Amino acid sequence: MRRISRFSMPVLMLALAACGGDTAAPRIPAAPSPAPPVVATAAPSPQVAVTGLPDFSALVTAWGPAVVNVATIVRHDTGEAGPPGIGPGDPLYDFFRRFGFGPPRGPQPPIARGEGSGFLVSADGYLLTNAHVVDGAREVTVRMTDRREYAARVVGVDERTDIAVLKIDATGLPHVRVGDPGTLRPGQWVVAIGSPFGFENSVTAGIVSATARSLPGDAYTPFIQTDVAVNPGNSGGPLFNLRGEVIGINSQIYSRTGGYQGVSFAIPIDLAMTVKEQLVANGRVERGRIGVTIQEVDQALADSFGLSRPHGALISQVERGGPAEQAGLKAGDVILAVDGRALERSGEVPALIAAVKPGAESVLTVWRGKSERRIAVRVGALEDEPKIAASRQSGDPDTGRLGLAVRPLTGRERAQLDTEGRLVVEAVDGPAEQAGVQPGDVLLAVNGVAVATLAEFRSAVGAGGATVALLIQRGDAEIYVPVRVGS
Repeated sequence: MRRISRFSMPVLMLALAACGGDTAAPRIPAAPSPAPPVVATAAPSPQVAVTGLPDFSALVTAWGPAVVNVATIVRHDTGEAGPPGIGPGDPLYDFFRRFGFGPPRGPQPPIARGEGSGFLVSADGYLLTNAHVVDGAREVTVRMTDRREYAARVVGVDERTDIAVLKIDATGLPHVRVGDPGTLRPGQWVVAIGSPFGFENSVTAGIVSATARSLPGDAYTPFIQTDVAVNPGNSGGPLFNLRGEVIGINSQIYSRTGGYQGVSFAIPIDLAMTVKEQLVANGRVERGRIGVTIQEVDQALADSFGLSRPHGALISQVERGGPAEQAGLKAGDVILAVDGRALERSGEVPALIAAVKPGAESVLTVWRGKSERRIAVRVGALEDEPKIAASRQSGDPDTGRLGLAVRPLTGRERAQLDTEGRLVVEAVDGPAEQAGVQPGDVLLAVNGVAVATLAEFRSAVGAGGATVALLIQRGDAEIYVPVRVGS
């Protein structure tokens, strides 16, 4: 049975072009008299260009140093478990904690390690990889081609697109050049560099099979399909065009065995960079929605609606009170284009709408009553609950010293909590735990300075001294909690 595997993917395939030419035979002209025969010289045959395999060595030399190995130690939820009969509710448990010995622990599980690939997108240490590469990571280490190693912190992850942004503390680093995936055509050569099975900076090449490919469970990513050789460890590595520009991030394979089968998928780099900019600036990704359920248009549906051929996305349901209903969209409408971009398949719609900034207007071309019409829709916000957490033991200079993992609140969460705050504590240990901060506390201010984004929070913590005063909301109460910053 076929299955989608999230490993990663380089690319390997060969193409060969033949050459040939004609050689004219010598001509012997007829002589009118018995004179000595004259032999004509044959005309030179035209030269035919020989086309062979491209040489990727210059590309690899120029851009290979920007590709890194990403090694992780996965966090285990060992909790406070101890020998049987001594748990958090037992008096002996508190005894051990109170006298500084820590909770009694039973056998610890072995450390789980993982590996993937990534690539630097700026000289000051920002890099991209897949979200599943760093999922649950307690520590993240980035290793360069010259064997330098850096502790990395996870700036943010976006599970919907499988993108993670990491940061290492260094400057003057080699970094890639970003290209335009929109120029890709099936049959074009592409090159992947990554760390399959831990073999760093392995290079493979192949061709683009398709663009804007939709996959089950990945409605927000129009994948680039290639015949890259995808194996474990390539996830998060770059996909280059022959100009040396990154046009995708290797992410998934379609496989029966979990190994290379010649069908692999990459996330377009323009989508990844948009996600990166939002994660760095705001700690979360905003996406648009219009509130419709859509389905594919087959030949039977095309015939019944009077379409010339199957294409577009059929609206089967419209959310009551949602943006689509307010704009006048109806069940039975077929969306043919979004903001002028024609649609072939229904799977293209979610990614196009999600890319529209909430509150902005999007113009849909729809088929209704056997004629086209254009309808403007004010796009709403897709509520998301991203995992945004700094790697607390991976060199985060600010929140890591507090022992906090913080993420933005969604609009729905803010309404449920009835809070003006925008940041919530997702996990806590170290100094913050000792001070009494708890998961679920809403962060309002640091040292009297209101904080609404992860960037503001880090800046306020960094500007503080040895003790940081956190204003938190817990239930209906607001309290200051002093936290002595760790080293």
